Amino acid sequence: MSEQYVQVAVPVPMRQLFTYQVPEELQTPPIKIGERVAVSFGARKVIAIVIAITDKCDIDSKIKPISQRLNDSFHLSDFLVNYLKLCANYYHHPIGDVFQQALPKLLRQVKKVDLQPPMVWQSAELIENEQQEQLAKVETKAPKQFALFQLIAKHHGISWAELRTLGYSKAQLNALVAKDLIKQVKHKPGQFSWQDSKLTQENKQVLSTEQALIVAAINQSLDRFSCHLIDGVTGSGKTEVYLQAMENVLANHQQVLVIVPEIGLTPQTLLRFEQRFSVPISLHHSNLNDTERLDTWLSAQQGSAAIVIGTRSAIFSPLHKLGMIIVDEEHDSSLKQQDSFRYHGRDIAILRARQTNIPIILGSATPSFESLQNALSGKYQYHQLRKRAGKSSKAQITLIDVAQQQMEFGLSGTLKHEIKQTLARGEQALIFLNRRGYAPAINCQECHWLSDCQRCDKPYTYHQKQQLLICHHCGSQKRVPKQCPKCGSVRIAPVGQGTEQLEQRIGEIFPDVSVVRIDRDSTRKKGELTKLLQEITDKKHQLLIGTQMLAKGHHFPDVTLVAVLDGDGALFSFDFRASEQMAQLLIQVAGRAGRASKPGKVLVQTSYPDHPLLQDLVHNGYQHFAKQALAERKQAMLPPFSYQALFRAEANYPSYPEKFLRLLTELTFTNCQFAGPVPAAMEKKAGKFRYHLILQAKSRKELHIAIFQLLAAIPNNEWQSKVRWSLDIDPIDLNW
Repeated sequence: MSEQYVQVAVPVPMRQLFTYQVPEELQTPPIKIGERVAVSFGARKVIAIVIAITDKCDIDSKIKPISQRLNDSFHLSDFLVNYLKLCANYYHHPIGDVFQQALPKLLRQVKKVDLQPPMVWQSAELIENEQQEQLAKVETKAPKQFALFQLIAKHHGISWAELRTLGYSKAQLNALVAKDLIKQVKHKPGQFSWQDSKLTQENKQVLSTEQALIVAAINQSLDRFSCHLIDGVTGSGKTEVYLQAMENVLANHQQVLVIVPEIGLTPQTLLRFEQRFSVPISLHHSNLNDTERLDTWLSAQQGSAAIVIGTRSAIFSPLHKLGMIIVDEEHDSSLKQQDSFRYHGRDIAILRARQTNIPIILGSATPSFESLQNALSGKYQYHQLRKRAGKSSKAQITLIDVAQQQMEFGLSGTLKHEIKQTLARGEQALIFLNRRGYAPAINCQECHWLSDCQRCDKPYTYHQKQQLLICHHCGSQKRVPKQCPKCGSVRIAPVGQGTEQLEQRIGEIFPDVSVVRIDRDSTRKKGELTKLLQEITDKKHQLLIGTQMLAKGHHFPDVTLVAVLDGDGALFSFDFRASEQMAQLLIQVAGRAGRASKPGKVLVQTSYPDHPLLQDLVHNGYQHFAKQALAERKQAMLPPFSYQALFRAEANYPSYPEKFLRLLTELTFTNCQFAGPVPAAMEKKAGKFRYHLILQAKSRKELHIAIFQLLAAIPNNEWQSKVRWSLDIDPIDLNW
């Protein structure tokens, strides 16, 4: 046999491919691009992906042979290989790391995958009278178990991952198993095939004129690439548009990929899709275990999954019959990966749709300025939904000047009165405070000592329930001191207010009302978020307290009052995107009010009621605010009218990252400008001093040409071995 060489992507932080020889005994069957092979790299044996195959090698030194071929079906398609190469090239990220992102954890390991057929739940055949009687008892005595049985009976097989996401428990499953009403069987994956019976017509809503026009426009472009931005007010029925636009895609035996920004939105999205389509649905998010993620990957690859619902990394799913991509809440910053491979889920979803020549739908009540500008300039098809679905009406936003009010536990007199009236009508109220913990800090009442984290130069957050001081930046923890370490005083008290304290205080004001808090602390336990959201829907709680976890996409029909306690967070930020993000959050949280037939009200407490941003949002709405802000961005030549890359560097000494980045600015480029280096917003974090440098250009091409030259110069930078640095293309967060 002739000599054969492969270029492979190795999971190391180096922006290059590596060449290995294919021994004669491993050349049969023919090696394929996208295949997984085991190679020796230093002292390790790792999984690499074959990117190119050749019979010649120009390297003079001895070439290592590949260690083994895995010869399994878990290879990447030619399309996915080319797509991932494009992503690595655009983000200037090590190609091996990019390919690792596209593989489930079990496929990144050298050891052979012990693949067991996935198990699914099915309803038992109800033949015997005894079983019929058992089911009748379940219907009357255990409605949750009966709802679970109905869901399982509707599908030919539904996985535990889906049932868990929808809020069901193992105890409920075991209770039905004990009554011989359901059984677990091995799932035999096969190609997804559509039948008209898969569509549940009773859940299908009559579209409004606006919705019908959007669905018609999408259906006309199913055979080509097109990007549709649906700019619809909260509660306007965007999900119904997604569902009806998907029908023709599924009817053509094609797959649909749905991207949601956070796991918290997965249960309600899954529920709507399960109610409408009786087709195989797979989930992809971080709450799944390694085996469940591999099952999703395989069901996508084998074509047995009709719909894949997942967070940002689901975009790498090997869907070979992909017919449509949907990105819900496309403005959300959670779609941007903030470490390692810093891709934006929305942007590379658009790239995948373009490469696959299929339509993509972006939906939001508060579109990002980048998407809005692309829509206004004609690059995207722009669709607007101005009216809420059904009989619900848009909630009115009112500003409360806290300087003119008597405050109690952070609540103004006006707000307390409105909450009392809302509760008296049997309705629910949501109080939004984007600050978890009991208090943002503790201090000494005598010498004014503040509990700072020495590794971050930021105050510790006080968590009363755990009796701990926790740094939300580096994760360090310590016990609350009984005395001031500076003066010895015992007069130590919390400063400020977090959701934990608000939950306690509001229970004192409204003692006869059930209060629920939803933040990262209260939902750490697996399945807790789904459980709490279901309890809210079932009206087990009247007062809801939460961070931005509650602000996104959730449908609470009985919430008629939304209160924002601190509406001033980003009014004076150095980050030019802060006002955009604040406006989006404010409108999103306001959208939780009055989503059913009951009218809603939104109250925003602020110390700056006359601020132009707040006034514009309240009186003119998000669209007017966004167009005004876009005009300002254009004058200042800021994104989306220019393009940015952010170099970050950190080290144990403050001079090292500054000197490293300073040397980069000695290179000059046409139509490119440097800003910095400057200290990060929080200069010290986890003991490291951090600086950043922004590179801005008028065009993407000029930006990337400059970046290639800068990356080529870094190995010769005398400080590069003393710092840890990273590159972020199209950064959205300067508060690093």
